Parts: sequence; C-alpha cells; structure tokens
Amino acid sequence: MRIGLLTEGGYPYVSGEAGLWCDRLVRGLEQHEFDLYALSRSESEETEGWVPLPPQVGRVRTAPLWESVDDHIVYGRRARRRFAECYGELATALCTAGPGNPSAGPEGEPEGQSALEADRFASALYGLAELARDEGGLPTALRSETAVRSLERACRAPGAHRSAREARVPDLLTVTARLERALRPLSLDWYEDDDLGSVDLCHASSGGTAALPGLLARHFCDVPLLVTEYGVRLRTHYLTEPDSSPAIRSLLAAFHGRLAAETYRRAAVITPGNTHARRWQERCGADRAKLRTVHPGMDAAPFAEAGESPECADPQTLVWVGRVEPAKDLVSLLHAFAEIRRAEPGSRLRIVGGPSGPEGAAYLIHCKALAAQLFPDEADGPHAVGRNPVSFEETGGPELPSRADAYASGALVVLSSVVEGFPAGLVEAMFCGRATVSTDVGAVVEAIGGTGLVVPPRNPRALAEACVALLRDPDRRARLGAAARARALELFTVEQNITAFHGIYLEILSRTPARRVLLDDTGEPLPFGVPAEAHVPGRWSDPTARVAARGGPGTARSGPGWAVEAEPARAKTSVAASEGAAR
Repeated sequence: MRIGLLTEGGYPYVSGEAGLWCDRLVRGLEQHEFDLYALSRSESEETEGWVPLPPQVGRVRTAPLWESVDDHIVYGRRARRRFAECYGELATALCTAGPGNPSAGPEGEPEGQSALEADRFASALYGLAELARDEGGLPTALRSETAVRSLERACRAPGAHRSAREARVPDLLTVTARLERALRPLSLDWYEDDDLGSVDLCHASSGGTAALPGLLARHFCDVPLLVTEYGVRLRTHYLTEPDSSPAIRSLLAAFHGRLAAETYRRAAVITPGNTHARRWQERCGADRAKLRTVHPGMDAAPFAEAGESPECADPQTLVWVGRVEPAKDLVSLLHAFAEIRRAEPGSRLRIVGGPSGPEGAAYLIHCKALAAQLFPDEADGPHAVGRNPVSFEETGGPELPSRADAYASGALVVLSSVVEGFPAGLVEAMFCGRATVSTDVGAVVEAIGGTGLVVPPRNPRALAEACVALLRDPDRRARLGAAARARALELFTVEQNITAFHGIYLEILSRTPARRVLLDDTGEPLPFGVPAEAHVPGRWSDPTARVAARGGPGTARSGPGWAVEAEPARAKTSVAASEGAAR
C-alpha cells in the first residue's frame, strides 16, 4: 500500500513529539510505502533539517507556511470575479450567525452546523482550490484588497453575528493575513494524478491546515482520507488566542470550526487519540460511525528498568516532570506541598523540567521565589548547610540523566495541570510503575483508569490530602504502581499504535473502489485488469503491466513554485530541488 503522510510542523523535521510519533509509525509499517507531504511552520525547522528517513519513504515534498510568498500572478477579469465570489462566500460562512458559530461558553465549543452553512463553506473552499489550480496560485489574491473588502462586506451584512459586526480595520487585516497562511496549501501543485493522486490513502497527522492537502486530494482525485488528531485544532485556538480581540477570535474560531466539520465529513475514518479529543470532534460534527480511538504509542523501553525495580525509589519524595508553564499550575502544587510538609516533615518535592518559552521562564522565576518564601532553607543542626525541600532541576545532568531517572527518584508522581490534552508524562510514570496523583483535566482519567488518585484542579488541599494518603500507605502505592504499569503496557505502547493503524489502513482500502485503470495495447481500459490481490507482492503481480491513474495520462499542471520535492537522502542535510522553480 502507498500512503501519503501529511504533516505540519513535524515529520520529517527535527522537532516535537508529533514528528517522533510519525517516525515510529513509518518505521513500524515497513511493509507499506510512504510519501511525505510536509508543511513547515518556521525557518528554524528548515535550518535544523530532517531526521534520517527509513527506506520505505519514497518521496518527500515540502512547503513553508512561515514565509510570505509572492507568486507574481496577475489575474484576468474573469479570474478576479471568480476569486471575489468564492472568497466572499467563504467570508459569509464565517460571519453568518447560526448554530454553527462557536458558543460564548468558557470553551466556546461549536454546537453544530447547518447544511446550508456547511455547503457554502465547502463550495467556497473548493472553488478557491480550483481557481488556484487553473491560475497557478492564490497567495497574492488572498492578501489583496479584494479579500479585505470581501471580509468587511460579510461582517457588515445583515445576519452577521455580533462579534463580526464589531470588527475594525486592524481586525480585518489580521484575520485576512491569518486566513492567507491557513489557505496556502490550496496553491500547491501536489494534486495531480502522478502526485497525491497516485497514493492509495492520505493520512493527515493532524487536523486544520495539515488536512487541507488530503481534502483536495479527495476532491480532485478521489483519494480516501484518514485523519488522526491528538489535539483538536479548534481547542488549541481557544487556548492560544486569549489576547486577541473578540472579532479576531470569533472569525478564526468559525474558520477552524468550519474546516474541521468539512474535514470530518469527507474523511473515511477519524482517529482521535483519546476520549477528550473525541468529544471535541463530535461537537464539531464528526460522525460517530467514523471515529476510532487510537491512543498514542509511546516507547516503553527507556522506562523498563525503573518499572521493574520500584523498591529503589525514595519513599518520601514526590516528583513532578514536564514543561514549566502557567498551565501546569505549579503554584497550586507548591501550596499543596506546604500542607504535605506539615503532615509529613521528611517529605521532599523535585520539580524536573525546563521552561517553555519566555512566559515559561518568567513563571519558573515566580515559582522559585514562591518556594523560597514557603520553605526557608532548613538545616539539621547549627553547623550544617540548610537546603530547601523543593528542588528545581532539569534532566541531562549527572544526577538525573533521563526522564526515567527522574520518575525513578520518587515514590509518587504528581500532575497539577489546569489544562492538559493527553498526559504523556503521566503515561511515562505509569511505565515506571509509579503511583500517581493527578488533577481531573483533559484525558487524565482515561489514561490512568483506576490506577491512580484524581483530584479537582486548582484545589491544593485536595491534592495534598491525596498525596499524604499515599505517602503513608506504601502497600497501596505499590499496588497502584503495578496496576499502572500493566495498564500502560497494554494500551499505550508503540506496538499497539502501529497494529491499530495497520488494521485501519486495510479497512479503508477494502471499502475504497479501485482508482487505477489497466490499459491494453491499444490504450483502452482492460476490465478486471487490477484484481484485489494485485496490492500484495507475489508471482500474480505482473511487473510489466501498464497502469495509469483514472483519467489517463496527461500533462502536468504548473504550480506556484514554492513547494519543494526531494528524493529522501538518509542524512538530515538532504538538499531538495524545487520543481516549481524549474517551471
């Protein structure tokens, strides 16, 4: 089987957990061929290069989302009219009041979407894609005054929701620029019969912009689409846009909601990584019959030694491991530890992890100051050096070479977050056989099942009581740790993840009509020329048969010139030649 793997800001670039998951998937399914279609988010990703690629990767095509693209394309009068009509319909779909718009609740989850609004958005989206295919690109048009004026008219039109009507010129310019970036995949030259049209299945590793090439491959070439989401893009928008104006937040949320609904409607199968993401997908319009929960696969090998020797842990030490940022709510953890310290004077808290960005660095300084205030340095005697019972550390040093060593250093692992998707750090602690105390956020309960204690978020007293209960009961800690390790090995390993996706690939392909046509010597279609077993290598496969994509051979269409294709080298310094520049 030939898979077109669609990524954004991850594989094959050297960055992030998403790229690591893709690499494990590709290497684990070595019986399949993979073509990578990658969208990069920043110049630093391009500079750092690629991870070494396995031999089953046949082709890599990349395109940047971070740099401004000038396609130097001048539209004629008819093309300008087509663009104005399509973009105007797209803007109207984002501004129209109705059940499809995000609610005003704390999380702003969309309640649904009328068929008219869904069809309007889809028609506008595919109309813009067809215009880009005919004219060679859209970037300049999407940044044009026509786009801004179309958005303004939609915001001022009768029926527009209140937040859209309140949009001012800076808001309109910001939303237009953000839409241009999100819609850049429409201008790529990937959607031909010898490109994405030649794969058996498109697998988008996330929703949003990364799924757009899969939508267009389905629209133009009838390629089935599989969408995997470990974090729903609409939820991410609400968490990362707190300082924008209400108009910007509302219009961009409407766009992400409409795009998610269209992606779920067109996808053959949707695989959320947890029940929390699944609920968001259902609220965005996903059909339950298409949903298959596939937990993210994690490598258990680095944590095996710690998991097999739980008795080596310090029975009085609590451990927190993760990225330091406000969403992790270390302030509540420190206040909880103050109560734990009063109940168990010999207890110690190790906070292991570095800051996430400038905001995380400022938050780390605040937490260190709070720890110094709550726990003045204590000494055992008049001639001893005092030390704080709370330590801030990072992995990679001689004392904690790895995350496994961090988990192994304590008898109890604590998670105090107020916002969490799938708690990967909690699963690592489970691999290490450690009992856990966690806040009830995101997919925490789904991950730990009944193998740990769960308390409400932002409740230091409840967090302290749960930790004290386990510190005082070593037998219960041991039972919970053993159960947690067994659960993690059963549900969250790489092998489980790969097996699940292999079955889903075969399921989708078994329900997809053949899209290839075998031609005889005269160039006419040969009935029953490609039986089902032709997908399996063997003596029944005729290597000399001439196979053409549906629609027959044709000349390649010219593209915008900013996508890059490369035959993947095995070193990360691979150089890709630009097809578009040659055109």
